[in-house]
Amino acid sequence: MDSLQHHFLIAMPSLKDPFFAGSVTYVCEHNDEGAMGLVINIPVDMPVHALLDQLDMLPEEASSPLEDPVLQGGPVAADRGFVLHSPMAGFVSSQMLADNLMITTSPDVLETLGTAQAPEQYLVALGYAGWTPGQLEQELTENNWLTVPADTNLLFDTPLAKRWHQAVGRLGIDSQHLSSQVGHA
Repeated sequence: MDSLQHHFLIAMPSLKDPFFAGSVTYVCEHNDEGAMGLVINIPVDMPVHALLDQLDMLPEEASSPLEDPVLQGGPVAADRGFVLHSPMAGFVSSQMLADNLMITTSPDVLETLGTAQAPEQYLVALGYAGWTPGQLEQELTENNWLTVPADTNLLFDTPLAKRWHQAVGRLGIDSQHLSSQVGHA
């Protein structure tokens, strides 16, 4: 199977897993060792400024309000933070995911949020979604997910509540026509 890195996984209506129902997941990595991604449309009950305040990283004079919600990135390591952001060098632990997207896991990126040194676009997630070798491929054959190439407009510019519908729409499908029934023709 081709790698689904830099794609969105769109949960089918039949996917009833309480964590992934109605989700859109950005696939950060997909190879023979498994897959890793971040759910990008399910918020936790906390804005970024509250998270930074808990970590004693809230800037004294923020240049932006930091009102965006922190996202539930996935059920694995829910105490671990991930920042998807526009490319910006200088962080301790960053990886390029695409020409226009990076992921950083080191706290130094959090220290820049709300300041002029912050990446132009970013989202903060706690936890991640992980799949063992072959698990994601099996879930795809079970019709749990639709896939579509990722883009930063959906990641950064689309309101959370519209991300699932807009991701489905990128496939040329009206989300109202998706069935919660699973089967094969």
